[in-house]
Amino acid sequence: MAALSGDEMCKKYKMHDGVNYCSEEDLVEMYLNNTWRANLSITGAGGLPEYTKAGNVVRPSTTFRLSMRLPPNMDCQKAAAVIKEKLTTDVPHNCKIDIKGDHNGNGWCMKDPEPWFAEAINSAAKSFYDGKDYS
Repeated sequence: MAALSGDEMCKKYKMHDGVNYCSEEDLVEMYLNNTWRANLSITGAGGLPEYTKAGNVVRPSTTFRLSMRLPPNMDCQKAAAVIKEKLTTDVPHNCKIDIKGDHNGNGWCMKDPEPWFAEAINSAAKSFYDGKDYS
């Protein structure tokens, strides 16, 4: 897949001049990092002051919304249990951790298709796209 998409895998996203993508020099690693390897993202936060008013203070609470991308073959329920254990075990300063929400979903990984189906897909791709062989 990395060879098929080439540097379009990263060049399709606009970046500031001089900024590089992680693993840009190794497209196979970039592909694996973006599809098969886990990735934790903070998609939202609450309880934090605006940066213009922020200071070195103690807040009563801070809330984060996290998103964990899993490899397609990882069982999401097992992953959720491991993540919950990691976030609630040996918490610094005995902070209280509440985990809410349960939006787990398994990934999908296509098995190698039967030869007749692979040929049908490749034929359709050639017709629709630019005549390249996608097998």
